Amino acid sequence: MKKYIKERISMKVLLINGSPHQKGCTYTALKEVSDTLNLEGIDTEMIHVGNKNIRGCIGCRKCKETGECVFHDFVNEVAEQFAKCDGIVVGSPVYFASANGTLVSFLDRLFYSSSADKTMKVAAAVVSCRRGGASSTFDELNKYFTISQMPVVSSQYWNSVHGYTPEDVKNDKEGMQVMRILGRNMAFLIKSIQLGKEKFGLPEKENHVFTNFHNIK
Repeated sequence: MKKYIKERISMKVLLINGSPHQKGCTYTALKEVSDTLNLEGIDTEMIHVGNKNIRGCIGCRKCKETGECVFHDFVNEVAEQFAKCDGIVVGSPVYFASANGTLVSFLDRLFYSSSADKTMKVAAAVVSCRRGGASSTFDELNKYFTISQMPVVSSQYWNSVHGYTPEDVKNDKEGMQVMRILGRNMAFLIKSIQLGKEKFGLPEKENHVFTNFHNIK
């Protein structure tokens, strides 16, 4: 690993810890990504979500009028930071081959209610499991990004670590290497997109067209 810190630039990544444990396995993986981003000159902030009492979306659509969720709680607080950041990494433990339910409620409401433009905001998912279910959870989390025009960062393998304790995760040498490569790739993509915005601007927008099954013949 590089022993120096590259020139600091004004860019920031939010890391969302979706585990109920503040410094468990998910945190250990996210911390490796965060440390690598810092070495690459990117500021980071870890936000602990998995231990919060967060209700799910009720589909009231009030957010489409106000630009924020009708429930004025932790989701709206993070939405302000989400709007300003250059990238986001969402980490979750695997429960029954799925993401933590609290995290899913948080992401459902954050992505649906936030009025900020997410186009070209760089994103990645990180999952932690003892044995199985990592791929399905990884796929689940990526859905939030790919519906929002957010470039998804990859590594040399799917972004997962294996272990029952933080010490187990640290001993998952391949998993930790995947996290470091993810961090470097994310830093490169964020910087490249920033240069692209300055030179070319964002891609042209179109009004959203919804499928009308009554007109399909």
